[in-house]
Amino acid sequence: MLDFRKSLINSTLNKVLQRLHYPLEVLLTCVRWYVAYPLSLRHIEEIMQERGLFVDHSTVHRWAIKILPVMAASFRRRKRPVGGSWRMDETYIKVAGQWKYLYRAVDRGGDTVDFLLTAKRDKAAALRFLERAINLHGVPEKITIDKSGANTAAIESVKADACVDILMRQNKYLNNIVEQDHRAVKRVTQPMLGFKSFWSARILIGGIETMHMIRKGQMDCPGGQAMSTANQFYSLAA
Repeated sequence: MLDFRKSLINSTLNKVLQRLHYPLEVLLTCVRWYVAYPLSLRHIEEIMQERGLFVDHSTVHRWAIKILPVMAASFRRRKRPVGGSWRMDETYIKVAGQWKYLYRAVDRGGDTVDFLLTAKRDKAAALRFLERAINLHGVPEKITIDKSGANTAAIESVKADACVDILMRQNKYLNNIVEQDHRAVKRVTQPMLGFKSFWSARILIGGIETMHMIRKGQMDCPGGQAMSTANQFYSLAA
């Protein structure tokens, strides 16, 4: 693991860590396991006990809620550009016993463009997602969607408001790439047995998506050096 004690230049994370009483290596390892693998909090508690460290499962959850927003924000500043042909779709996530909607898009090569958890599945939600993605990556050349009327209306709204020409295609077959990519995220969320609140769901999904993008090689490493996926995640703290 990287030596974080030499310099923590992420002042926001530094403030969080001042109130925590475990070594940084332990915190980041537990949080990475939680968002990288299909493990429950109690699985992580048990694994750490086997290594001689007694960390309550609720403590791991608290660490994740505090640390992941900082790590996700750091990743967005170091995220590599994506292609100009997007595949956009939404999937279901259960929050507090109710189904919510996770908007996602990938480019033609399968790299994640962006994601957004929303309470509703309508034009306003699709438009918020598109504006967020465009702010990060610029206007795409093409967007492929299914037959969703809300997504169609949102794309037409972006084209009209920004006076841009985006080719919109409605083709379920071409959208298979984003539907398959949903599975990598759902695989990790499934052992969590649903989220207790919308707020915590957004944070944890942000961490899961961040780790998923790191695995796909979407992060610019410091100095262009080759790093493992684990060390790429840990480097977001520095």
